[in-house]
Order: sequence, then C-alpha cells, then structure tokens
Amino acid sequence: MLGAGWGLAVVLEVTGVALAAPSPAGGGQLRIAKPETVGISSERLRRITEMVERQIAAQEYAGVVTLVARNGRIVHFEARGSADGESARPLTRDAVFRLASMTKVVTAVAVLVLVEEGTVRLTDPVGRFLPEFRGLQVAVPDPGASPDAATARYRLEPAARPITVRDLLTHSSGLGSGPISQAALAKDPLRPGEDLATAARRYARCPLDFQPGSRFAYSGLAGFDVLGRIVEVASGSGLEAFVQERICRPLGMKDTTFAPTPEQRKRLVTLTARVNGRLTRAPEQNLLIDPACPHGAGGMVGTVEDYWRLAQMLANGGELNGRRVLSPQTVALLSGTHLPDTFPGLGGGQGWGLGVRVITDGAATGTLLSTGTYGWSGAWGTHFWIDPAQKLVAVYMANETTAGGAGAVSARDFETAVMQSLTTLYRPLP
Repeated sequence: MLGAGWGLAVVLEVTGVALAAPSPAGGGQLRIAKPETVGISSERLRRITEMVERQIAAQEYAGVVTLVARNGRIVHFEARGSADGESARPLTRDAVFRLASMTKVVTAVAVLVLVEEGTVRLTDPVGRFLPEFRGLQVAVPDPGASPDAATARYRLEPAARPITVRDLLTHSSGLGSGPISQAALAKDPLRPGEDLATAARRYARCPLDFQPGSRFAYSGLAGFDVLGRIVEVASGSGLEAFVQERICRPLGMKDTTFAPTPEQRKRLVTLTARVNGRLTRAPEQNLLIDPACPHGAGGMVGTVEDYWRLAQMLANGGELNGRRVLSPQTVALLSGTHLPDTFPGLGGGQGWGLGVRVITDGAATGTLLSTGTYGWSGAWGTHFWIDPAQKLVAVYMANETTAGGAGAVSARDFETAVMQSLTTLYRPLP
C-alpha cells in the first residue's frame, strides 16, 4: 500500500533552486524544493496563493498557512493574511492554530502506539479500562417522536454488546453521536478544571444513540475524549505527557500541545467569527484548550510545520528522519477502510479508517483526490490529507468559528488547487 519512495527519510536539502526559511518549530532551516523536481508545476502551484487571497478578500478567514510536500520534499509553505483579523499584524508560518478535530488523528496514533506494545487491543471493550462503561444502554426513540432532542421521547434498552476501542476510533459506537446523547450531555456539561477521568465518567452516564457497530455517526467530543482517557489508563501517564514523549518529541513537533506556553500563546492566531459578513474577534478564545482536561477529541494547538511532520511520518510508513513511531503495517491499519462507503451513515466514495476519513472511490467524491487518500479536518478551518498513490502531503490551517460552511468549502478548494498542480503521476489512475 505504501510505495518505496515513502520509506525514505525526509531530506529537505535538495538539488535545484531552493528557498531557505526560518523554522522555529523545527530548530533549523526548512528547504523548499523546486516543485518541478517532484512533478509539480510552479505556475499551477501559485493557484493556491490566488485561492487564499480570494478567501481573505471575501472575509472567509483573516489568514491562512498552507503547506504542500511530495515525495518527502516541501515545495510550498506560505502564510497569507493577518493573525487576528483586526490589525495589520501579519500571519507568519510559525503561527499556532487550534487543531480542533485534527487532534483526533494524534489521539489515534497514541492509541496505536499502545496497540503495538500489546497493552491495548482494537477489540477490547472500553469497560476493560473504564469500568463505568460496562452495561451501557441505548436510546430508542418512540415511533413518531419529535426530532427535537429537547422534547424527544425514547425508551432505553441494553446495548447488544460493549463498545470497543475500534468502535470509538471509527465513530461507530453511538457515544455522543446524536441528539439524544448530546442533549443528555448538555444537561450535565463538563466544568473547567475537571480532568479527563471526570469527563469520561460524565460521558458514560449518557445513553448511546444507536447499537454499537450498527452505523457511522460522528462523535465530535465524547468518543475521542474517552480514547484519550484509555491512553492514560493503559500507559499510566497523562495524555499530554504520553503524546509529548511518544509522538511530538521524536518527530520534532515542538509547538503541538494541549497546554500552550506563554510564548506559544503569543503566536496563537486570534479566533474569529463572522458577524454580518465581517470577521470579528470571537468572544471565547480558549475553546477546548484546557490543560487540566486534555481533550483528545479537539484540544490541541500546533503549527502547520508540526502537523506536516506528523502527516509525513504516516506517509513514510511510520518513520521520520530516522525516528520510528509506528510500523508500516500499523500505518496501513490506520489508513485502511474499516467502514466502507456502503456502511450505514457513510456514502459518496468516503469510508472511515482509524481516526481518519478514507477516500474509497475518488471519482465518486466529485473531487480530484485519489482513491486511498486519507486525512481529516478541524471545525475551525484546519484540514490535511495524505495521498499514498501520489506521495503527497498537504496541510491547511486557519481559525474561524462561524463561517457557515466556508471551512468545508475552502478545504475542497485547497484540495483542487493542490491536486491540479501535479504534472506527473507516481501511480497511474485506475
């Protein structure tokens, strides 16, 4: 599944024209390769810049950082616009963004590190690690019940089987995946300063929205927060400490964290909101950022360069610059199609892997993405993907809360701008 070229260490010193750029997060100089050396058109690649400038002019975002790498070589790394939307402070490439749901991929990697060590199995019931998740119940709405979660009537029945680690990774557990469980969570919300263990106990008190393993429905918060707690219990370490030791430090991800330092907060991009078609400062700047409760579902911050390092490690089959985090077989497991696009709740050529969307039929998506591409997005304007067939990694980051769908549209536009720049195919399309 992973071509030989992916197994090479990332070499940023390349022949041909290269542009040196400061890399605070990497501790050195990133070398930007000439696109033509890896089968990409410099002229066509400029369409990314044109697209971003259109988005900024349309007040979709204040600023965006974009990165494209092929065959392990970065060919585009650019920051455009403002860091806060209210001043002339320019956005820089070392800006720190809220990763939102792109945190889930980090949490999935952490779980798979423990799977490789034999302390966690994908088939393990969650109750093996968290006893409060034994004996869960499923909410069954009454026939003809109101779709309004606040007034819906339902009965409870025992879960046909326990939810498993794999169910959580594939959003097929029913935990926090629909209106009934979300309404229950709203009645008993998390409180600032509560730890992940307390959060998991709160989630366990909610009914499941459907029988485990019966359908796909995205669990925005509960599912991957519980996975984060499983990492803590199985490893005997806090989630932040585990992620730093086993993922971030080996990969040189110096700005990716659940607990940003004062210096990192100075580089944290202002979270904006659209009000009457204009960008303004969002009233809440610390959404999900809580060092006391590291939300494995969406609580991390980081830079584009850092996230490229994580993605390039996966693209390389689990290794970056001589530091191995996962085996190639485990990366293939992560990116494999665990839920096909025919699975209830999915469709349109998109299946699901372990914490990532998987393109099962590129043509059916109506995009330029290759079959086998995998990745994910964050609610506040972050997006990445890995295309094994074309040896491609791309990362896009902005921070805007209420774009009314602009985030998804911008991500699709970025996909098109990147994919149309390829002039050679490492693996012919079927």
